[in-house]
Amino acid sequence: MAKIVAIANQKGGVGKTTTAVNLAAYVAAKGSRVLLCDLDPQGNSSSGLGYPGGKKENIYHAMMEQCETREAVYHTKWCDLMPSDINLAGAELELASSRREKALGNIMKDVDLDYDYIFIDCPPSLGLLTVNALAASDTVMVPMQCEYYALEGLSQLVSTIRTVRRLYNPELDIEGIVLTMYDGRTNLTLQVAEEIKKFFGKKVYKTVVPRNVRLSEAPSHGQPILAYDRLSRGAEAYNEIANEFLRNQKGGAV
Repeated sequence: MAKIVAIANQKGGVGKTTTAVNLAAYVAAKGSRVLLCDLDPQGNSSSGLGYPGGKKENIYHAMMEQCETREAVYHTKWCDLMPSDINLAGAELELASSRREKALGNIMKDVDLDYDYIFIDCPPSLGLLTVNALAASDTVMVPMQCEYYALEGLSQLVSTIRTVRRLYNPELDIEGIVLTMYDGRTNLTLQVAEEIKKFFGKKVYKTVVPRNVRLSEAPSHGQPILAYDRLSRGAEAYNEIANEFLRNQKGGAV
């Protein structure tokens, strides 16, 4: 049965999709069966893995019970993908009230034996789609940019996780915190990193993701960083984050 990991942060521009795409690609490259679910209506994870569009079924259709879950899966060069499109933006209005928070979890049951890990790239909000992801997941990974505003949203995210635990998923745990866009030359970066470590302790990944132009360029070419420039600093960082992630699975919960 697959371990399901939501990659979530309600603040946009923190490297969430970059983390989702590259962690999924590297974990797959190391021999695991991986599915990346794009739960963001903007579809950035889909384009980041080279999804050309045009597939009739995607995650929206599966959640609306308009197709079988496996019919919404697209096979990329790096890992399997359940793509999304702008139709997903209307899901909050269209989902029937009786299954609003469990729609994603219900379709995951159809494919969880097909994979070792399922990663869910959440939208940059704490709305119904993100609640669906948290309700369906075993753990949540939080990419955080080392800036002041990242700390402001921290309590809100933790509060949402606690609410999901109480109402829908009592086993939900925090997989880890990944520090992104890290610049160790600035005092602010170091101060924010220390505050995050005080709050989360050992949940914070040892590997940090530096600011890296090649990481920013890779999505426009429809490639994860391991294909676009595997010798870049960004590639080295995500390779080691994947190693940390896999070591944590062997050693138990983070």
